[in-house]
Amino acid sequence: MSKAIGMAEYKTVSAGIVAADAMVKTADIDIVEAQTVCPGKYIILITGDLSAVNAAVETARTNYEKHLIDSFILGNPHDKIIPALYGATEISELQALGILETYSAASIIVAADTAAKTAMVDLVEIRVARGMCGKSFMLITGDIAAVQAAIDNAKNAIGENGMFLDSSVIANPDKKICNKIV
Repeated sequence: MSKAIGMAEYKTVSAGIVAADAMVKTADIDIVEAQTVCPGKYIILITGDLSAVNAAVETARTNYEKHLIDSFILGNPHDKIIPALYGATEISELQALGILETYSAASIIVAADTAAKTAMVDLVEIRVARGMCGKSFMLITGDIAAVQAAIDNAKNAIGENGMFLDSSVIANPDKKICNKIV
């Protein structure tokens, strides 16, 4: 069995809940999150065997595409994705700090997975559309070259679908900023 995660993100709560119901009826998947996020969007984050996640997300994409904003399927996601979504990542010290912001919840998770698999970086946080008018961001840390490479690859991974908004890399963030982030 292959570990996988997937997400469907909808413009409306109604479409999201109906799609979530169809997803769990389509395949043997577990729902990690199914909830409203700003500004009244609905996300469904699932996990399971790759074929099951693929079938469930494809059902959501195909049958409820009218209100679909974005979606993804990741086979073998980086193991730090879920902890970073819940702010449970243990970071003792920030080195260089990478920030990447997207227009969708789904694209930030793809960006974070790409970044974490690109170089030796730690995912500090993945903020998915809560309190951000539907935008999302991630914070990563590591040495400056690794952070820059990870941010560049993450931008390329999500840039094609038009969901990239902005990014920055701070070589040596001030301790006052670090204390607020970690």
